[in-house]
Amino acid sequence: MTERTGCVVIGGGPAGMVTGLLLARAGVEVTVLEKHADFLRDFRGDTVHPSTLTLLDELGLGEKFDALPHSEMRSAGFPQENGEVMKLADFGRLKVAHPYVAMVPQWDFLDLLAESARKEPTFVQRMETECTGLVRERGRVVGVTYRTAAGETGEIRADLVIAADGRWSVARREAGLVPREYDCPFDVWWFRLSREEGDVDSMLLPQMRDRRFAIPLPRPDFFQIAYLGPKGDDLRKQGIEAFRENVREILPGFAGRVPELKTMDDVKFLDVRLNLLKKWHVDGLLCIGDAAHAMSPVGGVGINLAVQDAVAAATLLAEPLRRGRPREADLAKVRARRLLPTLLVQGLQRVLHGTVVRQVMAGRRNGPPAAMIKLFARFPRLSYVPARLLGLGLRPEHAPAFARRAMEPASRSY
Repeated sequence: MTERTGCVVIGGGPAGMVTGLLLARAGVEVTVLEKHADFLRDFRGDTVHPSTLTLLDELGLGEKFDALPHSEMRSAGFPQENGEVMKLADFGRLKVAHPYVAMVPQWDFLDLLAESARKEPTFVQRMETECTGLVRERGRVVGVTYRTAAGETGEIRADLVIAADGRWSVARREAGLVPREYDCPFDVWWFRLSREEGDVDSMLLPQMRDRRFAIPLPRPDFFQIAYLGPKGDDLRKQGIEAFRENVREILPGFAGRVPELKTMDDVKFLDVRLNLLKKWHVDGLLCIGDAAHAMSPVGGVGINLAVQDAVAAATLLAEPLRRGRPREADLAKVRARRLLPTLLVQGLQRVLHGTVVRQVMAGRRNGPPAAMIKLFARFPRLSYVPARLLGLGLRPEHAPAFARRAMEPASRSY
């Protein structure tokens, strides 16, 4: 079975859904393929940064987003042995409408985008439909092949394919695009522990001691916790009892809740990657988000960078798509626009990997270097710089005129 559309977007994550929504609002026929049946998957990035919150306002979705259960993180830093906190990023210094990072389950965020996109007559969302390869003609990508959960196969021809299918992108591999990998000293083990009345703010700070590193992230009724382990260490082999003991030692405030981890099946593994494609496109195909540049979890910026890629792609490619097939020169403009902001954020992540995470993992110290602590203590306004890079980026992307709408009021379903 062969179908036809203007643009196929592979992947229904933040990059894919924002791209689909914006292109549909431009009147472009767009089909988003998502291999899962829904968005309900734990331990995805749940951070929505100030620039994305501004974008939602511009799209008319700000009020609906505000109605979602969420918490707000207004600064990020590291605890010190004297009990004080080194404030690395102070989002309150940003002169924006939302000077904080919103912590919201990603499935709620994606459902909000999908509901809005489905109102557009040119938008099609195909769930349980997995891209299996690319269709080429005379050296150009002209579509994708797919397989549904029911085992049906087919192909969709399109003027453009956008790969937003993550760090293990099938489309990127099929196109022969290979990212440059940067050294990353850790992997992440995610798990949940309950939230109790009386929990204090100090429990939200990153904890570092004895080669261990853990970051509790607040949710309305639980904590999502990132336990950082040395790259390549398989903590499953140690068993659940050893893992529980590690959690008790690094997070003593949660010691009474550790039995909630019944088996290692309650702990999800993330193979952390930090990489970048030299070229983000081939003729007929563009990679964005993690497919173009996998980000470290440090700073929780993966969603923000992916969304900004999506806005840039829709802004630059809507008119070429309305005319027909975008040229390679059109696709190259997306990378040209987004490369420096990506490099700066990845550069900050690499600095934090080397100066903080790697040193903790090696047992050399339990926090940032003393020189960094003194510098930020003496010049607290420096906390604006990481806040700007993490919260807004070098070049915040705004909704193009064709995608802007008046604010949609929140409904009871939210």
